[in-house]
Amino acid sequence: MKNYNDKTEFNDFRKQDGFRDEQYFIIPAESFNTYVRHPMIQPLYLTDVGFFPRALNHYRERGEGIEEYILIYCTDGDGVVEVNGYKYRIKSEEVFCIPRNRKHRYYASGKNPWSIFWIHFKGANTEYFPLDQCNVIRMNSGPANNRLMFLFELLFRVLERNYTLGNFIYISQVLSMILSEVYFREKIDETSTQNKYITAIIRYMYKHIKEDLALEDIVRDFELSKSYINVIFKKYTRHAPIEFFISLKMQEACKLLKSTGMYVKEVSAELGYDDPYYFSRIFKKFVGVSPKTYKNGGYIHYESDVK
Repeated sequence: MKNYNDKTEFNDFRKQDGFRDEQYFIIPAESFNTYVRHPMIQPLYLTDVGFFPRALNHYRERGEGIEEYILIYCTDGDGVVEVNGYKYRIKSEEVFCIPRNRKHRYYASGKNPWSIFWIHFKGANTEYFPLDQCNVIRMNSGPANNRLMFLFELLFRVLERNYTLGNFIYISQVLSMILSEVYFREKIDETSTQNKYITAIIRYMYKHIKEDLALEDIVRDFELSKSYINVIFKKYTRHAPIEFFISLKMQEACKLLKSTGMYVKEVSAELGYDDPYYFSRIFKKFVGVSPKTYKNGGYIHYESDVK
């Protein structure tokens, strides 16, 4: 196999497509067949990568598709991708993957042509990413876009150096990071915002577990509406917020009854219940037995369906 260690010879694989300041590399995988079969490279490796800035009149059409996946990351402007007759508009800070062996074409907007990073890649590990779903993925935060652009810049830096086994392994790992950034890293969207509130409110509940907490207290301290709090709790826990809070208190009561010498009335007071008889009724409703029976019986802990 030919050893491509000379940088001048190596740069012969840099191609031009006609866009000012473009970057474009074709990796001759057939010339590096031994490298491609390496267990750290074979699962995921790229064959082409590039950056086309303000790519006016950019157009590609492939009637039978190609054997590689094509990932397009738009950093500015917009364009269109068509796959099997379905059209997807791709705008700034959005990513789209064209599945392998699918008829497709893609082109820049005439009025606001896109700037795009793109990769052609293949490998056994592609099955672990949702690459065939034709979803437009929005990188809707500054840090996410910065990370993705940094990873592409890493690829270009390595590709400007020698084609060694170590660099091939490095490229494979960076490619995996790019795909993970797009598909698996948590996005800042409504779902993650709701999860953030749920997590914060549950921590708040634990902090106030010895108090008589009301929904109005949560509304006031988090500056959220009652309806919003109710909706997100029902969505993620299947319980109303105060029902969830009471269940947390009953779990704590179970721990105190089993792990301390406290009497039922002491546990009741510890958890903010002035009336031990009322506490006992609530405890039995959630746990299934009275606090006294639980303390003296063979019960280990209260298994709530509240998570």
